Amino acid sequence: IEMVQHLKKKHPHVDVIAGNVVTPLQALHLIQAGADGLRVGMGIGSICTTQEVCAVGRAQASAVYHVSKFAAKYDVPVLADGGIKSTGHITKALCCGASCVMMGSMLAGTDEAPGEYFYQDGVRLKRYRGMGSLEAMTKGSEKRYVWEDTKGPAGAAAVKVAQGVSGAVQDKGTLRRYIPYLMQGVRHGLQDAGIKSLTEAKEKLYNGQVRFEIRSPAAQKEGGVHGLHSYQKRLY
Repeated sequence: IEMVQHLKKKHPHVDVIAGNVVTPLQALHLIQAGADGLRVGMGIGSICTTQEVCAVGRAQASAVYHVSKFAAKYDVPVLADGGIKSTGHITKALCCGASCVMMGSMLAGTDEAPGEYFYQDGVRLKRYRGMGSLEAMTKGSEKRYVWEDTKGPAGAAAVKVAQGVSGAVQDKGTLRRYIPYLMQGVRHGLQDAGIKSLTEAKEKLYNGQVRFEIRSPAAQKEGGVHGLHSYQKRLY
């Protein structure tokens, strides 16, 4: 909160996105501090272990919906951060009230992402690490997760507690092909829902025309590929 206030005081014309939050009360504090946008999501990223380690967080759809609805009263946009694995998830996030999404793991396997490709079991992969992982902390991210031990000797570093893991994601090719695929997938999703724009999506969400239902395990199984002996899945 103090950092947001400092940035808005020193650079009033620079937009500041603050977070992460998952409740309207948390959002209110940052909005009052001067945040121009909010990042929503806690412990739901593919490489995040915050909910397991710290027992804090919230289901992403609920967090995005409730924070977006509250922030809209102050004309503050929301960025859905975490849990995005497909174009369908992007569409759901936007229809829950988000203005945009973060796609760390989705873009991590592209040619343009940092890191070298390697093969494992015949699959082309690229390394992907969470900012809360111990590997990332050794490269500078510890300032987000570690603080000084004020009770110990002066300057003593606190014990590092990992809130993320390191892993690998499958090769997705170049962004020149991947981004158009993502855009077209979202267009199809909104079209099938009868929505012409993101503005219309939010209007229909809050007036009850866009609704979400809880699906049973059987319904979820029916919603995916099933009944086949084998199949090959290609994105584009």
